[in-house]
Amino acid sequence: MFQRILAIVAATFLFAACETASEVGGDSASTSSASSASSASSSASAAKTEADKLAEVGNTVYFDFDSSELSENAQMTLNRQAAFLNVNPTLVIVVEGHADERGTREYNLALGDRRATAVRDYLLAKGLNSARVRTVSYGKERPAVEGSTEAAWEKNRRAATVLN
Repeated sequence: MFQRILAIVAATFLFAACETASEVGGDSASTSSASSASSASSSASAAKTEADKLAEVGNTVYFDFDSSELSENAQMTLNRQAAFLNVNPTLVIVVEGHADERGTREYNLALGDRRATAVRDYLLAKGLNSARVRTVSYGKERPAVEGSTEAAWEKNRRAATVLN
């Protein structure tokens, strides 16, 4: 229960409107420019879509080779996702499981499914309603980065959360 409250408070702080620093002194010209900068910042944050906001909290987690186990970093990202989604109860998501190019198509589809399921189960444990979460596996069919290097493979071993 304490973790849930802490996650919600963290998400609230994360999404709080930008606060401009109070000005100790200055003439009306500097106050006016600070005011217009603040208003431009407000407009930019108001124009953000829900997908942009999800991307800000983190919409992708990465996995080790041939693994669907959530790392500590992945869990921290998923905690932020869960807090964001709990604050936005109308959003429905799809968790996409991906793998790098090594292995057969069938094996990578199964691995992508295990990764997407691991993310879904973690989010459900954090209080999300199962009706709001769907999973799909793309295996190695949709790489984030083209190439046959370790750096490319690391970026392709992932689960991405997208809005449905």
